Amino acid sequence: MLTPEQLAHLRSDIEFSATLHGYSFSFRSTWGLFSPRAIDEGTRLLAEALVVNEHDDCLDLGCGYGPLGLVLAALAPKGQTLMVDKDFVAVEFSNKNARLNRLDNARALLSNGFDQIPPKLRFDIIASNIPAKVGKELLSLYLHDARNRLKPGGRLYLVTVSGLRQFMKRNLEEVLGNYDKLKQGHAYTVALAVKHRGSPPLTAYRAPPADDLPPDPPRLSDPAPSP
Repeated sequence: MLTPEQLAHLRSDIEFSATLHGYSFSFRSTWGLFSPRAIDEGTRLLAEALVVNEHDDCLDLGCGYGPLGLVLAALAPKGQTLMVDKDFVAVEFSNKNARLNRLDNARALLSNGFDQIPPKLRFDIIASNIPAKVGKELLSLYLHDARNRLKPGGRLYLVTVSGLRQFMKRNLEEVLGNYDKLKQGHAYTVALAVKHRGSPPLTAYRAPPADDLPPDPPRLSDPAPSP
């Protein structure tokens, strides 16, 4: 049985620092959030691939405790960055980390995908670390909703386990008309799709074939803390 001191330690915030895209960040997280002790490989790979203009309005979809959103906010100091997650604990820590790193142009909102994002908001960049087991139906909704929320010329950056690479290629080409593999690591692939100017909004939703996804692709376990 754990002692009261050990329990208090587990309940306290996890604290660590990381450098992403050349910026140094301090993070607070907690048990139950994804990769709470260090930045995971997929997030790091995606963060390094981002190309952001200083005036860009950005969205971090499924933000966790906010590492991607903070990178976006740092790279676009004259724009606004919105971070969303369906987990209220993740939203709490994303806002805490934005304050901790003095990024006044970043805020987090509780939202299941796009459903609580104000309807008129449009983004120059949407970035997301897609969970391996998100499911083909929800993933297809994310792609269609992202297309409708991008400004003309807007970019969609996604990182997925590499087992989803062909699925993402087919569906990004179908929904946005293009696909570019930016980076591939040991277990993750970063993809980019651009919303071309003049593209009409999509209103129809078609789920991909049931066999289009590999069965239960694995996700890396949390990395160990740095010594």
